[in-house]
Amino acid sequence: METSSKSNIRVLMFPWLAYSHIHAFLELAKKLSKRNFYIYLCSTPANLAYIKEKEPSVEFVELHLPSLPELPPHYHTTKGLPRHLLSNLMEALDMSSCSFSGILTALKPDLLISDFLQPWAPAKALSLKIPTVLFMVSAAMPYCFLLDLVKISGSTALPLRSNYPHEYDYENDNLTLQDRLLQCLEGSSNLMLIRSLRELEGKYVDELSALAMKKIVLVGPLVQELSEDENEKTEIIEWLNKKDPCSVLFVSFGSECYLSREDREELAHGLLLSNVSFIWVLRFPQGEKISAEEALPEGLVEMVGEKGLFIEDWAPQKRILDHPSIGGFLSHCGWGSIMESMKTGVPIIAMPMHVDQPCNAKLLQEVGVALEIKREQNGKLGREEVAKVVREVVVEERGEQVRRKVRELRERIRGEEDDDMDEVVNELVKLCGREANKPL
Repeated sequence: METSSKSNIRVLMFPWLAYSHIHAFLELAKKLSKRNFYIYLCSTPANLAYIKEKEPSVEFVELHLPSLPELPPHYHTTKGLPRHLLSNLMEALDMSSCSFSGILTALKPDLLISDFLQPWAPAKALSLKIPTVLFMVSAAMPYCFLLDLVKISGSTALPLRSNYPHEYDYENDNLTLQDRLLQCLEGSSNLMLIRSLRELEGKYVDELSALAMKKIVLVGPLVQELSEDENEKTEIIEWLNKKDPCSVLFVSFGSECYLSREDREELAHGLLLSNVSFIWVLRFPQGEKISAEEALPEGLVEMVGEKGLFIEDWAPQKRILDHPSIGGFLSHCGWGSIMESMKTGVPIIAMPMHVDQPCNAKLLQEVGVALEIKREQNGKLGREEVAKVVREVVVEERGEQVRRKVRELRERIRGEEDDDMDEVVNELVKLCGREANKPL
């Protein structure tokens, strides 16, 4: 508490329990802490234990969820959580609202920056006369979809349903998401932060601003800077150093998306057919420890040989994407991975799975920085399609066109990040009724 008194504005940050959300909040916290903000980051012990880097002006605050029979403390995070327990995790978080209220009362922050999945948080803050700013860590487009469904301000200017009929999958399965978003909008301030880029989705940012009736300020990509640890998975970098520029495909589906065995086998055969070198990060749900040899078709690892490198569980994604040998990124199109790819200038091969990922994939194709692997009508993945799209991006002329586009975007991002954060700081300071201090 003594440290915070030296700073101008004290902020409590409260992300949803997905590590991708926490990562974005933490990167925003780092940037704000360099501009005379003192940050409290609130999450479960299971999540906070994964954060290795400690910042002097970012203090971790533990939120203890009730231990439900099917949800022990090590499952108080989406990392490694079986998908069927996601609703249980949401229920446990909702049950912790009184504990969160106690944290708010004890800390008395000047401002709450919150995710949209816990609508009771802005309500608790409002009762204590603490303003709340919603921070959306995903693209603006999916939130436009959610608000378009309930038509909170009439029909939208953009024909969302007709543009994305198959990706419009919120209507039947996620009504509670709409309820949570609406309640958060009602209880929060007139300011909303979004981790996005105007060059990618400016029209959707404007549309969301109109639908939500809030001022939107973009915070940029919020990609973690490369660490100075030269020993970080050096065998991967040494392997990449032997490859030609833009000749290697990086394959990764984030920390919370898992391929079915059938998809895994088709993807493996497709990569083999493409004859393109690749790094593939293989991940499985918590408790399912499987080697590459067990996970892939028999004999495939040997057939791939030096063409491929299989990494189990974790790889330094940003460092890999930043390597000159990387020519493409085969991704599930999680927004965090997209931001890293845009920041490093690597074209994306889209293989979306669920939630906002199909929308993200369409958005990237619309802008011209990605190609998508199309599934068959029955939803199955085909190895020939995988091989075709991989070669298009990494080897053929079409890939060069996409690469030029994403590199142009990278250069524009580099020139705008500081300006974006200056605007964020000015708006937060204004909301708190303070005078802005110069960066330390």
